[in-house]
Amino acid sequence: MKDDIYLTASQFDAELERCLNCPTKPCLKACPVSCSPCDFIAHAKQKNISEAAKIIAAQNPLGETCGLICPNKFCVRACLRQYKDSPIRIPAVQAEIMRRARLQKLFFPLPIVSLNNKKIAIIGAGPAALGAISVLIRQGFSVTIFEKEASVGGALNLIPQARLPHEIIAYEWQKFLSHPAVSLQTKTEVTDWSVLLKQEFDAVIVTSGEQKSRTLGIEGENLALNYAQYLKNPQNFATDKSVAVIGGGEVAADCALTAATFGAKQVEMFVRRRLSDMRVTEQERESLLKNRVNITALTRITKIEKQSDTLTLYTCKTQFNEEGRLIDVPHSEIVRKGFSHVILALGSTRDRELVEIERIFYAGDFATGSSTAVEAIASGKQVADEIIQSLSDAR
Repeated sequence: MKDDIYLTASQFDAELERCLNCPTKPCLKACPVSCSPCDFIAHAKQKNISEAAKIIAAQNPLGETCGLICPNKFCVRACLRQYKDSPIRIPAVQAEIMRRARLQKLFFPLPIVSLNNKKIAIIGAGPAALGAISVLIRQGFSVTIFEKEASVGGALNLIPQARLPHEIIAYEWQKFLSHPAVSLQTKTEVTDWSVLLKQEFDAVIVTSGEQKSRTLGIEGENLALNYAQYLKNPQNFATDKSVAVIGGGEVAADCALTAATFGAKQVEMFVRRRLSDMRVTEQERESLLKNRVNITALTRITKIEKQSDTLTLYTCKTQFNEEGRLIDVPHSEIVRKGFSHVILALGSTRDRELVEIERIFYAGDFATGSSTAVEAIASGKQVADEIIQSLSDAR
């Protein structure tokens, strides 16, 4: 596992010392799962990694994962240290605390309580599912997870290993999968959720995420790879030639960096809006520059064409008009040849509509649209609370 994704010992100590111990705890209020950086940092300062990790684990079942991939828009943005110099790198501190706890084999067992004879089915094994499970099993519910893939993690498995080692996903899930109230059925796709209600389950939580990739609606689009297809098995598409990535968000950045890692001689991102509009973190921007990824902004792809054994892109420039709408620049068409792969990384949507059915609940990206892992966990926890209340009221 790469160690350079974690803080060094000196960086870790320096970040801990910068904490102002704000009595109002704005970092806690900004966290979707109500984890308190102020408190876990205070214990880490005292070299009490066990207690620090315990605080994180109590609120976030994916503490190390979220520490590695959480964006800066939550606790970091709320950190008052920014008014003195710069905010504390809270997610990185959290990741390092949980890494140390893992290496020290510190284990925070889940409570085993008397079962209440209520059974919950969960569709999908991503962050939202784990958020729901972390609440339900503490209240005596039995949970069965139905996952169509061969492993747990959901969309987390699409994140490159360089950012999130997949063994961390498996490690953090294992504590829950070993709990006697939890069972998992992989390679099992359930499309008719109401059937589960006719069987043994008292409620169903759908956390299947956004399964349908967004498209451009242009000629030749079928010649491109979608981001999920590419990120699931990037080794199958390794090339030493040029790769084009269409999109300007985190998923597009992951595709571009993965292509560079797998040996592409040139990787180019085509972004319809401005560089400043790209939905990536500063760390991702730096990684793109470090890996010499070209970013062509204010550019729209109009057609994809196969020529011999390579792909050709037809592009035009874009600009914002006086009303702030993005429009094509007249007579700005350019033909770009010689791409081995073109990857569509425009995000995704759910593959079916939400239908209100009694005792069927929705959580995570399937319910809210694209979100972060920590937001998905929070969504799962909230739905679990709703189920507990609902089934309690039905008695």
